[in-house]
Amino acid sequence: MTLRLYDTARQAVVPFEPPTDRPVLMYTCGITPYDATHLGHAATFLAYDVLIRRLIDLGHEVRCVRNVTDVDDPLFAKARQLGVHYLDLAAGEEARFKRDMEALNVLPCYSEPRASSAIPDIRGFIGMVIDRGHAYVAGGSVYFDVSSFPGFGSVSNYDEATMLDYARQRGGKVDDPNKRNPLDFVLWHPSEPDEPAWETMWGPGRPGWHIECSALALRELGTTIDLHGGGADLIFPHHECERAQSEAATGEPFVRHWMHAALISKDGEKMSKSLGNLVFIDKLRQDHDPRAIRMGITEHHYRDPWSWDDGLIARAEARLARWRGHQGPTSATVMAAVRAALDDDLDTPTAFAVIDAAVAAGDGSGDAARLLGIDL
Repeated sequence: MTLRLYDTARQAVVPFEPPTDRPVLMYTCGITPYDATHLGHAATFLAYDVLIRRLIDLGHEVRCVRNVTDVDDPLFAKARQLGVHYLDLAAGEEARFKRDMEALNVLPCYSEPRASSAIPDIRGFIGMVIDRGHAYVAGGSVYFDVSSFPGFGSVSNYDEATMLDYARQRGGKVDDPNKRNPLDFVLWHPSEPDEPAWETMWGPGRPGWHIECSALALRELGTTIDLHGGGADLIFPHHECERAQSEAATGEPFVRHWMHAALISKDGEKMSKSLGNLVFIDKLRQDHDPRAIRMGITEHHYRDPWSWDDGLIARAEARLARWRGHQGPTSATVMAAVRAALDDDLDTPTAFAVIDAAVAAGDGSGDAARLLGIDL
């Protein structure tokens, strides 16, 4: 069976055809390290981990880059609030994130570059965009001119009104008087007095959020990526803007396949730092087996929004105990069924159900669980 995945831009489940003559190139947007890893982060990165494990199972080498956004407004605001240097805050939270990912048995990334490491790359990247006529300087900032890029909007497939609404909600500053178009987005802008600043020909300042990932992806993986992922809240504006500026700079396709994980809710609201309704992984790990945490998350389909409830981990721990009671080798028939489920847009709920049925019938769960990243 061909591996099939939902492509956000094409709005359909389509074959994902990994290259056979080189590694699969993946980029997943990582954390802004100003707070602990929450369940939403974990769900996103576990979805890509399951995909990577299946690709490895198919015989592919995977190079996955997951960035660290250590130059960004939320990080500076939290450091300001705590009275600490932003890089000290970032280093501590990045270390906590790594401990959480290791506990959840997430495979190490090929590279985890920090945005702060890419300032020379970003300056050069912006120069390429300006030279190709896709950006302009105004009010000490550099903006991407969306009118110069006819394909703007083709990742999200949103209409202009929806894009404006999301841009307004997600820091797009649509009312910036220096913009020619409310949807134009910043590539470089002046820093606040207590923020880091770097010199450029456009004046001192710091990069915008979107340009950081484009520059890192180009530096770490090259012009075209096989698969780019992140949470669904990154579709617009982040990934839309990434695609536009990357293709504007290089003249080549940026991403072959766009993949996004659904958002998780709690108490009827999207789980987010701004709402303060988060479930933190390091807190869960104090009382629960990380394997059960991983099971409780990955039993949900990555594209289906779901809501946290306090009984989830208890149910996962009971399932873990059942699987561990039959952790011998898994039969070829069951392994084929689990692989077929994963090849059908990472249908982990069906994969879990197959293993549950196999365990109930006395079959071994070990190999199948391992393919899902659960070492019994």
